[in-house]
Amino acid sequence: MPARLLRAAIRIFAAKGYAKASTREICLAADANVAAIHYYFGGKQGLYQAVLAKPVQDVVSLIPCAGDDQPMPSMEEALRQFYGAFLTPLIHGGDEFADLRRVTLREMVEPTQAFADVLHRNIAPEHQGLVDMLAQHCGVAEADDALHQLAFALVAIVENYWMSLDYMRLLAPGLLASPQAYAQLVERLVGYGLALVEHERRQRQTN
Repeated sequence: MPARLLRAAIRIFAAKGYAKASTREICLAADANVAAIHYYFGGKQGLYQAVLAKPVQDVVSLIPCAGDDQPMPSMEEALRQFYGAFLTPLIHGGDEFADLRRVTLREMVEPTQAFADVLHRNIAPEHQGLVDMLAQHCGVAEADDALHQLAFALVAIVENYWMSLDYMRLLAPGLLASPQAYAQLVERLVGYGLALVEHERRQRQTN
């Protein structure tokens, strides 16, 4: 039931936005009782937060976790895992991913409190984990604003493929035309990311 509600909500929020989408319409599309949204998600805003959090959770679920018996990956491998996970929905996401992109894009233009909540709960911990890894790689005892800036840059170069996908497909159709093209893209992004990290490391050595 929660999965059906989430799928219906993604579709309807993408088409109408948060304000114009009704819980009754979502329940009808999910073949669910009108009280189901409150039962499973605490209400309309909770359901909307679940929709906003889904793409983040999907990406995080694809990144291998370093456990107690596993060493931390190198910077190169960490970037490969991250960029590969970030680009996977573009290959396999289909219509649902397209709808999630629409919801996210609308939030960037007309942000709601729900997005701020998802940012603090789902995105901030992942961002901080990246910053901590960069600090370790650069030999920095305590993270500073420059490392946050570096983390934003590393994410931005792959996030743009989510936000600008339609334009990219028009401007460079062969760029994302096949799984092989995506594999090549991952390796290029890894190279770009390593260059950014190395630049930051050298800057710190010379200062």
